[in-house]
Amino acid sequence: MSKMKTNRSAAKRFRLTSSGKLKRAKAFKNHILTKKKAKRKSSLRETAYVHPANFPGIRRMLGI
Repeated sequence: MSKMKTNRSAAKRFRLTSSGKLKRAKAFKNHILTKKKAKRKSSLRETAYVHPANFPGIRRMLGI
């Protein structure tokens, strides 16, 4: 049986940390930024962690 292919879109969006968590970027930072406050935009720059409920699906896509 052949190897499972990594979902390339998921590979570009998620990174595995050394402790086993999955890092992700926050949403809503691409456009329509004029109406958003500076504080909100700066908090959107920070990385976030994937919720444990979503781990199995993302791990399957990444082939981990």
